[in-house]
Amino acid sequence: MPSPGSPPAVSAVPRRWRLLCAVLAAVVAAGLAVVGLTLQGNATGVVTYTTADEIAVVLLGVLLGAGILALGRMRVDADADGIRVRNLLGSRELPWRAIRAVRFDARFRWATLLLTNDDEFAVLALQAADGERAAAAVEGLRALLAADRARQPAPPPLLYDD
Repeated sequence: MPSPGSPPAVSAVPRRWRLLCAVLAAVVAAGLAVVGLTLQGNATGVVTYTTADEIAVVLLGVLLGAGILALGRMRVDADADGIRVRNLLGSRELPWRAIRAVRFDARFRWATLLLTNDDEFAVLALQAADGERAAAAVEGLRALLAADRARQPAPPPLLYDD
């Protein structure tokens, strides 16, 4: 449960990428539906297409369209407890103490999380193509990270032998 003084939760999806996937899925599904429905009329005499072939081509278009839509399922949700990232092939939930920094440089296509174990984790939901919307989400993530850092107790001082 977030405390009253913590920054607001962040939730983001790649809007332009999702739009591109939706348009491409519709074009593929419609194209294969047209091919499937006109398949029997295109018989050359060498091959005869049946109704089952027509249905199979239409279903193939639907399946390919669904696969293209699945490419747009990326999402990031963050609150005071941590961050949840859903990328193309899986999802990951991380507490803020496992994250060192949130990077979103101009030379990168998407944001990355620098982890405390020196790994990098891509946040594909925050893409440069979304412009200000992605930048605002990254700033929100950075604010949540800073708020978590402020809540953490200070490490004890290092003692040195002189």
